[in-house]
Amino acid sequence: MNSPKTSYRLIKSTRYRSNKMLATLLILCISGFFLSCQKEVPAPPFSLEERYFSDSTGLYLPEDLEATLWAESPQFFNPTNMDVDARGRIWVTEALNYRLFRNDPEKFKNHEEGDRVVILEDKDGDGKAETSNVFVQDSDLTAPLGISVIGNKVIVSSGPSIIIYTDENGDDKPDKKEVFLTGFGGLDHDHGLHAVVAGPDGKYYFNAGNAGPHIVTDKSGWTLRSGSLYNGGSPHMKDNKPGMVSDDGKMWVGGIALRINPDGTGMNVLGHNFRNSYELALDSYGNMWQNDNDDDGNKGVRVSWLMEGGNMGYFNADGSRRWQADRRPGQSTVRAHWHQDDPGVLPMGDSTGAGSPTGVTFYESDLLGEKYRGTLLAGEAGRNVILAYKPEPMGAGFRLKRHNLITSLREEEVEEAQSRTTGIDKTKWFRPSDVLVGTDGAIYVADWYDGMVGGHRMIDSTGYGRIYRITPKGKNLPKPEIDLSSTEGQIAALLNPAVNVRNAGFALLAEKGDAAVEAVKEILNDENPYHRARAIWLLATMGAEGIAVVEGQLKADNPDLRMTAFRALRQAKSDFVPYARQLSSDPSPAVRREVAVALRDLPQDQVEEILIALASQHEGGDRYYVEALGLAMDGKEEAIFPVLQQELGGDPLTWKPGYADLVWRLHPSQAVESLKERALSTELSAAERQQSVAALGFISDQKAVNAMQEIAASEILGVNERALWWLRYRRNNEWNAFAMQIPELEANISPEIQKEMLALKAILESPTASKGEKIKAGKAMAGDRIGGIMLLALAEKKALSEDLMGEISPEIFQNPEQATRVLAGDYFTLAAKPDALSVSEITALEGDPTKGKLVYQGKCATCHRIGDEGRNIGPNLSMIGAKLDQQGLMDAIINPSAGVAFGYEMWMVTLKDETVAAGFLQADGPIVVLEGMQNEAYNIPSEEIASRKRFARSIMPEPAELDMDEADVAHLTAYLVGLNSEGD
Repeated sequence: MNSPKTSYRLIKSTRYRSNKMLATLLILCISGFFLSCQKEVPAPPFSLEERYFSDSTGLYLPEDLEATLWAESPQFFNPTNMDVDARGRIWVTEALNYRLFRNDPEKFKNHEEGDRVVILEDKDGDGKAETSNVFVQDSDLTAPLGISVIGNKVIVSSGPSIIIYTDENGDDKPDKKEVFLTGFGGLDHDHGLHAVVAGPDGKYYFNAGNAGPHIVTDKSGWTLRSGSLYNGGSPHMKDNKPGMVSDDGKMWVGGIALRINPDGTGMNVLGHNFRNSYELALDSYGNMWQNDNDDDGNKGVRVSWLMEGGNMGYFNADGSRRWQADRRPGQSTVRAHWHQDDPGVLPMGDSTGAGSPTGVTFYESDLLGEKYRGTLLAGEAGRNVILAYKPEPMGAGFRLKRHNLITSLREEEVEEAQSRTTGIDKTKWFRPSDVLVGTDGAIYVADWYDGMVGGHRMIDSTGYGRIYRITPKGKNLPKPEIDLSSTEGQIAALLNPAVNVRNAGFALLAEKGDAAVEAVKEILNDENPYHRARAIWLLATMGAEGIAVVEGQLKADNPDLRMTAFRALRQAKSDFVPYARQLSSDPSPAVRREVAVALRDLPQDQVEEILIALASQHEGGDRYYVEALGLAMDGKEEAIFPVLQQELGGDPLTWKPGYADLVWRLHPSQAVESLKERALSTELSAAERQQSVAALGFISDQKAVNAMQEIAASEILGVNERALWWLRYRRNNEWNAFAMQIPELEANISPEIQKEMLALKAILESPTASKGEKIKAGKAMAGDRIGGIMLLALAEKKALSEDLMGEISPEIFQNPEQATRVLAGDYFTLAAKPDALSVSEITALEGDPTKGKLVYQGKCATCHRIGDEGRNIGPNLSMIGAKLDQQGLMDAIINPSAGVAFGYEMWMVTLKDETVAAGFLQADGPIVVLEGMQNEAYNIPSEEIASRKRFARSIMPEPAELDMDEADVAHLTAYLVGLNSEGD
């Protein structure tokens, strides 16, 4: 560890309480077996060769920074989010009342009056908070996930509402409470509302996870409707369905990013189809940054730049299908997970493996040192680290190179800790829930201290939490005094490192209009380009004189400032097309990208010339640019294709790469014959042919179906096989109404077995059959895979007498399908249920990893995969040891139903002909697709469904039901805690 590659300074803890497991924070939407990934991280750009050691906090940082413990419980509890006010005080939202309907309020510290917002202050400047005051405690606050202090308004995100508390007299108590917006999904749910942040334009930005549907009306009457397969505590759950359309005429899906005016009007969507982006961060150019959690076990957590209007690809385009239903042959898990090969989906950004992403912020100050300016900071609780990025331009987008800025152990100590099988796992000591830049330029990190929090579960009963302060080594960062009564003080606020504090200066200067233009113009000479960008946004709001200054910035040497000027002018003036025309040939693809996305909703006759100019400069290979062109031509694909073909196309076999990419992105029906010709041409490369086949697969037209059948019947190897796959795949969704003749592939419900079970079911329902006949029929069904599910369906609609259920119970708990045996517990009574295992006994045992592997192979591999061993029914466990410590693993094994991850809920569907299917829901559209427990596919036309039931219980049995004793669990956890291999 003497290499400069990993040159970090350790700050060792003396503050941890001796017998506490130091662990997890708000891990998003994880349950049962949670998964993680600790990929090799490139060398930090911030590290120097010498390593320093100090007895302080137990964190590693670049050698020129230091960490101190700034505040800890009981000053506050379970911190989910932070903000800072103009006085430099830190405001914290607490989540003591997190999922108390599952986390026993008799065991966990909680507040009957509701969760709280707490103000912390370091009054004497010694680097530690001395005071802690409760600003508000409210029964409407249940595990709030976001807080913003903007002027005298405290904006708290607590699903289903964004609530604004106004302190009108400055006494640190709310004088007014307003429900700013409501109707979001995610009541007491990790995938709900997240923090509001003031953008450099003075507007509010925020996001919400995919716990929809979100049906929200702003104060001007505009309504958002965002639905998908997933429900999560929404007040509109009964209304949830894929394909809902908002008042802008667009279909927004899943997790969503929004912008709104401070008065609550003008809400609009900036991006969608996330799983659960924890927070949105904006830099002063107006770029949006976020992270996103994957389905547990798929090693696809990401940190991304968000293009305005972009689809981030979690569900399919209308939200009716999960990624598993759309996975293509040979496609990696991560690319399939985020639909990366689908037209209309943005690049994922940096895939960080598996984990639990949390708060994000963008550091623009020089106070930590100039090298930290322009750093994106992303909390990653699952990997015990604050990740750092210095985004680099890459075509029309960004390259994100990941580095560990703040973490809990050196590299070899991480490996050493993961090889241990007993004791406290130090890799779980640091679980950042949020990262914040203070008014002093220091970085503040909130740490929710828990053995397993998130996925609706907690272990720590005390609500312990911490906040760390990161500063330059040996340098005091004083808290500035901000005087908002003068122009000079307002400019100081505008240039402050703290994001929402800047808004105070922005708003007051904007009110002055022309009178402050000269003072604001001076900022354009600032060395820091982010400061100059803030001035550009502000000047665009300051009347004709200010707009004239911004127009001059369209010719700035810095392309980021040209882009900022265009963004600001686009908001300031309704007719921004002349500016778009001016920049349509800009040398920067990022500037041209911004022009493209701005044209999305404008009529073609106004922007056709600009669109052709933008498209002509696409040379291929830049996914960000082609997606921007796709957004620009959204709704115009068919009308503009003849123009594009005339100007840029020609002979299909001689299309340039950039034009071929654009046709793939637009996939108009008029291109069917050209795409077929390219797919069947041996003059083109295999990749070019496959691109044409994929483009055809996204055209919902009988002509595309016919072309695909011709390709499938060809003798061109590879292409014909892929075309056949597209036909079989599309038959179950967008092409189900079209005529096609293809060989069958997927197995549906067996008609022979169903017929036999239906005959037995008829006996159970017969008013004339004897009790003995019914018992015999019921026992026969209970011993069959399909029959067992039918019995569950009968029990669900209370069609079986208590006597009959009592007779059937012993047999159904011997059903050959494990899921049926487990789910039967919702209806039937197991006469001799095994005793629950003793947690204290398990804890007292020393587990043997070698024996634990045998337990896995004998008890767990039927559902869970590790490396190349096991089955992919439950979450992949290959990286479980990098996320959970032994106590967390033990809890997940002993209490599998404490929280069920999205995608691993069992569904039972009863058809109108009384046949039954059960499995994991993969798609919910014209064809409902279930994946059964033997990985078989059930493709069920929606019109044939009579009823459906989603089980709350996990299909993973409790250990005693698998004949596991305390020693087995101890050995198993010892084995799992050491796992950290990729094993896809």
